[in-house]
Amino acid sequence: MAPSTLMWTVVATASAPFFALFLWTYGLPVIFRALSQSIGTTLGWYLRRKTEGRRSMIVRMTEDDEKTFQSGSGSSSDPPGKSSSNTSLDDGWENIEASTAGTSKNGDTGDQEWDGIVGFFHPFCNAGGGGERVLWAAIRATQKRWPKAKCVVYTGDHDVTKEKMLARVENTFSIHIHPPTITFLYLSTRHWVLSSTWPHFTLLGQSLGSLVLGWDAFSLLVPDILVDTMGYAFVLGLSKILFPGMPTGAYVHYPTISTDMLESLDPTSPLGSQGVNAGKGVGLRGLAKRNYWKAFAAVYSWMGASVDVVMTNSTWTQAHIKKLWGPKRTVRKREHPIAVVYPPCAVRELEKEVDVSEESEKQREKVLIYIAQFRPEKNHSLILNSFAEFVSSGSEASKDAKLVLVGSVRDDNDSKRVYQLRLLVNELHIKDRVTFQLDASWPDILQWLRRAHIGVNGMWNEHFGIGVVEYQAAGLIAVVHDSGGPKLDIVTTVEGQPTGFHATTSTEFAQGFEKALSLPDPLSVRKRARISATRFTEEEFARKWLAQMEILVAAKTQAS
Repeated sequence: MAPSTLMWTVVATASAPFFALFLWTYGLPVIFRALSQSIGTTLGWYLRRKTEGRRSMIVRMTEDDEKTFQSGSGSSSDPPGKSSSNTSLDDGWENIEASTAGTSKNGDTGDQEWDGIVGFFHPFCNAGGGGERVLWAAIRATQKRWPKAKCVVYTGDHDVTKEKMLARVENTFSIHIHPPTITFLYLSTRHWVLSSTWPHFTLLGQSLGSLVLGWDAFSLLVPDILVDTMGYAFVLGLSKILFPGMPTGAYVHYPTISTDMLESLDPTSPLGSQGVNAGKGVGLRGLAKRNYWKAFAAVYSWMGASVDVVMTNSTWTQAHIKKLWGPKRTVRKREHPIAVVYPPCAVRELEKEVDVSEESEKQREKVLIYIAQFRPEKNHSLILNSFAEFVSSGSEASKDAKLVLVGSVRDDNDSKRVYQLRLLVNELHIKDRVTFQLDASWPDILQWLRRAHIGVNGMWNEHFGIGVVEYQAAGLIAVVHDSGGPKLDIVTTVEGQPTGFHATTSTEFAQGFEKALSLPDPLSVRKRARISATRFTEEEFARKWLAQMEILVAAKTQAS
């Protein structure tokens, strides 16, 4: 072999590993990305073609239903959707000024003529919880802002008709949805996202299952704008693969996984004693769990970073989503900042139902109330232990004080948990001081809110805390966990003065109870708390929601 040939053979042999590494690091990702984009857009084109007929049918049915509604139950003088039934969201709607975040300008018609389809991905829309209040308030605001737009809800509630669904929304939340411009599309694969379907690797299983559910939704209809209001980031990631030009929005109630969750696995960390997984990151099993969560967090961040407009329900959630999604959002040139849009709470209703005055102060008793489902993370045992410590102090404030635990019992697990809490009450010798109010009706809850002095929340890292807002709106003095939404957003100062107290340990909660029941002028604190609660009304939610929605509508109209 010639020397030159030998030299090139040696160089090629020596360089082969470097070329392979270069191809693996840079070449394969580019090839994979190009293939996935090509396959994704092809599948997206197929889904659009497949659902064109249903889109035309929805547009036609909406127009027919609108004509019927206007000539029947609605009045021609009423704005679309406004019937004789007044609602909390309709009340004060005239005070919501036109947003300047989108294409409208200081009340001009602007893009109010937009008549596209907004898809709301919320498979459990009939659940009746705080997440559903967000969904329906968001739809109502969207209907008001864009009367000709069509709102489509992807749901798995097959056993509920449109009429029954909307009736429950009005009865439960006092929100009136305009019937003609809303359509329900029923998913057949909701079981794929149930925790019971994935007894192991639940986080990953439910997220992969949501991809099946997302494909199910797009097989029914491809909307112009897709908004997830339940936390399925993987569905929004899938939509960007299939329909790169479709504007997407996410309302995040809490991150599927957070850095706090990862840190809580380590028993030596500051958070190693907090949460239901506290200290479980030890040993081989713990190491596997930690690596599994880290890998999942990376995939979750990649999916979430694709979303165009991101809203979070609290400052705490915003901080975690920024940490998880932020760096990749910057790489993908997602320009719009992650916004805090507080969920709508029943503030106005509570202001009407619960009086806060010198007269009502005479009706208040030494009652501490904790309104929360009987779930492990609500940490009822912490509150019971702290209340026992407060009672045993023998202080003047603790005399005749009572604790009322109000919450729903969903299943046998909740029933067992209540039984264990009753046993703890006996062990702590406070049986005559504690009342369990299970599955209380709203009128019963209102009665307790009128009587109670203190509202308690013991959950670590509550992502927001609608119950705490309701305490404030009812004039209760809050004693809450020193973390999450209750700390950062809700129980804050008004004009430099406190609206409640924060605590972490059992002793700190007991001290908080002592302070709250020893205030020389509790009425002034109650009034400040009520002022604080006005930040969480449905009108405030609608303003902030529309500011973000206008960004999506503008992106769609510009693309068209």
